[in-house]
Amino acid sequence: MSAGGRRAVAPLGTCETGGSGRERSTPSPERGAEVRGPEDPICRGIFQVEKRSCDVVLTSSRLTWTPIEPESPTDNKMVSQYKTEFVELKEVFGVKMKRRRSARQQKGGTLLGIAIFVCIKKGQNKLKNRAIHLSNLSEDYCNVWFKHMKDILTEHFPNRPKYLKVVINPYSHRTEAKQVYNEQVAPLFKLADIKTDISITEHEGHAFSVLMECDIQEFDGLVCVGGDGTASEVAHGLLLRAQIDAGRDIDSNFTPVRAPLPLGVIPAGSTNILAFSVHGIKHPGTAAMHIIMGNFQKVDVCTFCSHNRLLQFGFTAMLGFGGRTLALAEKHRWMPSTQRREFAVIKTLTNLKPENCELSFLPSENVYAVDQEDKRILDKQSNHNSKRSREMLREIKFWHFPDNEDKWQTIQGHFLNISIMAIPCVCSMAPRGLAPNTRLDNGSMSLIAVQNCSRADFIKHLKRYGNLKNQFDFPFVQTYAVQEVKIRTGTKHRWTDTTSDKNVDFHSSHSSVISLKENCPWNVDGNLLEGTSEVNIKIHSQLITLYGRNIEECDDVTVKCSCL
Repeated sequence: MSAGGRRAVAPLGTCETGGSGRERSTPSPERGAEVRGPEDPICRGIFQVEKRSCDVVLTSSRLTWTPIEPESPTDNKMVSQYKTEFVELKEVFGVKMKRRRSARQQKGGTLLGIAIFVCIKKGQNKLKNRAIHLSNLSEDYCNVWFKHMKDILTEHFPNRPKYLKVVINPYSHRTEAKQVYNEQVAPLFKLADIKTDISITEHEGHAFSVLMECDIQEFDGLVCVGGDGTASEVAHGLLLRAQIDAGRDIDSNFTPVRAPLPLGVIPAGSTNILAFSVHGIKHPGTAAMHIIMGNFQKVDVCTFCSHNRLLQFGFTAMLGFGGRTLALAEKHRWMPSTQRREFAVIKTLTNLKPENCELSFLPSENVYAVDQEDKRILDKQSNHNSKRSREMLREIKFWHFPDNEDKWQTIQGHFLNISIMAIPCVCSMAPRGLAPNTRLDNGSMSLIAVQNCSRADFIKHLKRYGNLKNQFDFPFVQTYAVQEVKIRTGTKHRWTDTTSDKNVDFHSSHSSVISLKENCPWNVDGNLLEGTSEVNIKIHSQLITLYGRNIEECDDVTVKCSCL
């Protein structure tokens, strides 16, 4: 024991015998070349953790520390409180040498030890970072530990990004995107030693141009900071770039290739439906931690085509009330975002009118099987008098699963709103989601058709999105699980021949959003698609990979460290 009552630091490559007479071996760096199991010690020594001297052991899978018991304990209660604690290295995302520096000092400084940064789970979906401080004043000693931990993080977790392309929309919501990135995201990327190449967009379509011009092969991933419109533009640009690089002819009936890079969505907009659906929460830090940890979630994407030409890649679309509301809001951009949205909703409800449409759709087999399994489980749960189970059973009852799933079905009539959604579309205004029965990656999308009804009944339907009641439990609402949808507004003409598209006025088949002459507004992922009388929407399973994790599967504890 040292004079201060603490054990002296055992140099690497030596054996230390404690007061109990037990011999503890600390492997030397030369022995690191040996083949070790996940629990074999790589380093072992003494650090101070939370002002207590601890015996610290590093293996390839975890870091463990045990407070050192006094040689002559005088308080049995204090001794009984000593316990071994650990953190799994799969939850560690950064290691730094901790130094004390003066205010103007940029480099060097007095060594204090090693800081280890860990991803922890707070609540159901929120991720945060916490630091574990291993204090020791020996430069050589800390350097060896630092090198071993950095090597483990590099070799064992190759999916974690090292170089990211970041696209920031400074005009999102209340022009907070740059502040959100600089204050909540950039510091975490720095702790994880992630290099970034940042582009600040200046106008609509700029993000698309950036993706068309940059060398995406040199990056490990793509990150966008903004709202749903920004995320949609970046996702569309990433997928379109993939088609161009693969030589796909997007002006024909093509089969799209998958996006070459994973996409991270940092929420900095008004609704943030895409980020909310993937992360289960609107929290920039959580989105950043999913990127840092290399958590991947494959997500379905729709192609929106007209006259056999690609209009856009997207996740959601609304025609009727949803499209008219967005079109009206876009005309009043001078208003604050919240007031603009409320004004547009009230004004559209005041002038509520149905759209004359013909819907043809191909029912999905995949969702039928999934929901039948859900129904079997819920039937079993309902025997235990579960209120939530009974509510979900009522929802499933309103999903249509025709017997001939391989045949097209057609509906014609007047509709107040038509929604097509490949993701659940969870947000603060719809905590259960606009399409709660939809999954992120099951190769199916929801078709929700609201037929003509009174304004009062339509408002009742809208209000149910904000609570836990079933918003589809109305006779004028029809819901379908589909693979493909064709929508034609008006019924004067038959479906256009897909080969006769020479007279269609396209500004550019490679633009981020294509505008057509006819006035039929579509809301596609929060972007206004000034429409066409005919649109073909098709689902493509797991076409893009987002940084995140399926919120339905995030029930496990992220880190088992009792000290945090």
